[in-house]
Amino acid sequence: MDGNGRWAAARGRPRIAGHRRGARSVRRVVEASPEFGITTLTLYAFSSDNWGRPADEVAGLMDLFLGYLRRECQRCVDSGVRLSVIGRRDRLGPALIEAIERTEARTAAGSTLHLRLAVDYSARDAIVRAAAGLRDARVPSVEEFSRRINEATHSAPCTPDVDLLIRTSGERRLSDFLLWESAYAELLFTACPWPEFGKRELGGAIREFHRRERRFGRLHRGAQLVGSSSSENPSAGARRVSRIGVGR
Repeated sequence: MDGNGRWAAARGRPRIAGHRRGARSVRRVVEASPEFGITTLTLYAFSSDNWGRPADEVAGLMDLFLGYLRRECQRCVDSGVRLSVIGRRDRLGPALIEAIERTEARTAAGSTLHLRLAVDYSARDAIVRAAAGLRDARVPSVEEFSRRINEATHSAPCTPDVDLLIRTSGERRLSDFLLWESAYAELLFTACPWPEFGKRELGGAIREFHRRERRFGRLHRGAQLVGSSSSENPSAGARRVSRIGVGR
C-alpha cells in the first residue's frame, strides 16, 4: 500500500498523516471487496524491513495498527469480515498482540471476506523458517511446504494462492510480499497513491484482471499444439478473481 508518506509530503504534512489517510482507504477497499467477488484480501501494512524507518514513524504506525484493531473489530463482526494478522509477533508490543488475538477470535466466524493484514511480514523469512522445520531429506510436496509457510506466518492452514497482486504509487517490484503464494498471480501496478485508492480504482483493477488470459502454463481453449490437433483447457475458475494482495 505505497504512497502514504509521499502523499503527505506533497501536501506539507507529516508522514504519519499519510498513514492515517491510508487507513481510510483500507476501509473503502474492505467495504467494496465483496461487491467484486473478492473472498480474501491481504494488505501489506508493515514489512520486516520497515523496522529500519525512523523510530517515531514506526511508533506511530504501531499505534495506528492498535487503534485500527480496536476501532474496526465490531464493524468487522457486523459485516461478516474475518480479520487475521500474518507475520512475526515476537517483536510486537504486548498490547498490540493482545488486540490481534482478541480481534481474530471475535471475527473468526466471518464469511463475507477474509481480511489479512501483513505486519512484521517477510516472505523470505517465512520460507526460510518453513525450510528450517524440515527434519529429514525427503522433499515435501508443494501443499505440505505451503502449510509450513502458513504456520510460520500465523496464516490459516489452507489459505489459497493469490489471484491478483496490486501495487500502488508507481512502484514496480514485489518487495518480499507473498512470494510463494504469488507464483501465478497477475501483477498490476498503478500510479495511484494508496490514500487515493478506493472502490473505483479497485473496480478498474478487477476489470483489467478479467481482460487477461490466465493459462497456468497450459494453452488457452482452442489453441493447438504444433503438429497436433489437441488442446488443453485452462484451469477451472481461471477467469475469476477472489484472492487479492495489495503490497507496499
